[in-house]
Amino acid sequence: MTSMMEFVEVQRGSVIRREDEGYNQARAVYNAMIDKYPAVIAQCANAADVIRAVNFAREQGLDIAVRSGGHNGGGLGTVDDGLVIDLSGIRYVRVDPTAKTARVGGGSLWGDVDAATHAFGLAVPSGIISTTGVGGLTLGGGMGHLTRRYGLTIDSLLEADMVLADGSFVTVNESSHPDLFWAIRGGGGNFGVVTSFLFRLHEVSTLIAGPMLWEMDDAPAVLRWYADWIGEQPETISAFFMFMTVPGPPFPEPLHGKKMCGLMWACTGSQAQAEAALDVARAAAPIAFEHVGPMPVPALQSMFDPFFPAGHQWYWKADFVKEIPEAAINAHIKYGRTMPTPQSSMHLYPIDGAASRIGHDATAWAHRDAKWGMVIVGVDPDPANNERIISWTRDYWDAIHPYAAEGAYVNFMMADEGQDRVKASYGDHYERLARIKAKYDPENIFHVNQNIRPAA
Repeated sequence: MTSMMEFVEVQRGSVIRREDEGYNQARAVYNAMIDKYPAVIAQCANAADVIRAVNFAREQGLDIAVRSGGHNGGGLGTVDDGLVIDLSGIRYVRVDPTAKTARVGGGSLWGDVDAATHAFGLAVPSGIISTTGVGGLTLGGGMGHLTRRYGLTIDSLLEADMVLADGSFVTVNESSHPDLFWAIRGGGGNFGVVTSFLFRLHEVSTLIAGPMLWEMDDAPAVLRWYADWIGEQPETISAFFMFMTVPGPPFPEPLHGKKMCGLMWACTGSQAQAEAALDVARAAAPIAFEHVGPMPVPALQSMFDPFFPAGHQWYWKADFVKEIPEAAINAHIKYGRTMPTPQSSMHLYPIDGAASRIGHDATAWAHRDAKWGMVIVGVDPDPANNERIISWTRDYWDAIHPYAAEGAYVNFMMADEGQDRVKASYGDHYERLARIKAKYDPENIFHVNQNIRPAA
C-alpha cells in the first residue's frame, strides 16, 4: 500500500494536506455555500498523476471528488475527509482547424476553449459562463447559448481519455468501449476521471446576441408570447428567458436595481433573419432596454462572468420543462417579482432544435423531448442571506414543479435531492447506466456526484 509520503513524492503536481500552506485556497470551490475539508487535494499535472491519485484513494479507503472548474452547484467537486482530484493543472486546448476538432485537457475552462477555437472561426456548444469547467459541464450534457443550433455539448464529443476506478487508462469513442462512451454523454462523473476530451468544432464566429429587457409588469405578456414562439423558430434563432435585477454599468442608471424580465439572444443566422426575430419580440411589449448586435462568441460566453464571480453563496433548483401553461406563468411572475437578492435569478434555456434531433437512445441524456432546461438560483455574496435565498428558491420550485417534466439537468442540482430525484434526472436510461456502472465501477468508487448506483 502506498504511504502518504510516497504518494506526495511521486506526484508531478502538488499534493496539499490540511496542515499545508495554501490549503484553504486550494479547497475553495465556486459556490461558497459549500465549505468542505478534504484530507488531501491532489493537483494533478497529467494522466499519470490521476492514475496514482485514484489508486491511492482506493487503497486508503478515501472518498474521491473530482474537480474540473469547481462550478458544480451542489459542491460535488469536493468532499469532507476524502481526496480531491483537482484537474486544473491539465489545462490545454489544441485545435486542428483542418479536421475541425479540438483536444481539450480535463482541467480546462470553457473560456480557454472559446479563445483557442475562435481564432479559427470555430466553436464548441457549451454553457453561458466562461469560467465553468469543461469536464463537469460536458459529462452532465452541456446546454447553453448554442444548443438550438448545434445541440448539447455531448453531441459534439468524439472521444475521451479516462482513468477508471481500478486505475486503468482507456480511450473511449464509438469503437472503443462504446458502452462507456455512451454513458459519459449525460451520465455525469460516475464512470471515471476524464483527462482529455476530443470535440467536433462548428463554424461560428460572430453572432447577433445580447440582452433585451422589459418591465416586470409586462412579464406575463412576454413570457406567454415567448413560450409559444421560440419553439417555432429556425434553429439559428435562440434566446433564453430570464428574470434579473439590473446591475450597474453598462446598463443605464435609471434601470439599476430594477427587477425585470428579459431575453438573452444568440442568433447564428443572417443579420436579416435575426432582425426579423427581434422585431417580433419588440412587438410583444414595450422594450425597456436592448443591447443586441454582432458579438464574437468569446464575448457572449463571458458576458455573465463579471456578475457571477467565484465566492458567492448559491442555492439551485431545476427542472426540465415541456410546456408553460397559464398557471405556470402566474407562478413565475409571482416569484420573479420577489427575487430576494440582486444576483438571484431564473433562466429558461431552450433545448429543442438540434438537441431534439438526436435519437433518444443515442446518448445517456434522457430528456431529448424537453423544450427547456429551467434553473432557479438564489445567489448572494453574504452568508447571512442564505436562509432568504434558499427559502425563495425552494418556494419558487415548489410552486412551479407541478407544471414541469420529470427530472432536472444534473449540473443544476444540489447534493441532497435524494435518489428518486437522481433517477428521474437520468430518466429511463438509469437502469442501463447502472449496468455500465457495475461493469466499470462495481464498488462505486466514484460516488461523489449525482450518483448512479451499480446494478446488483
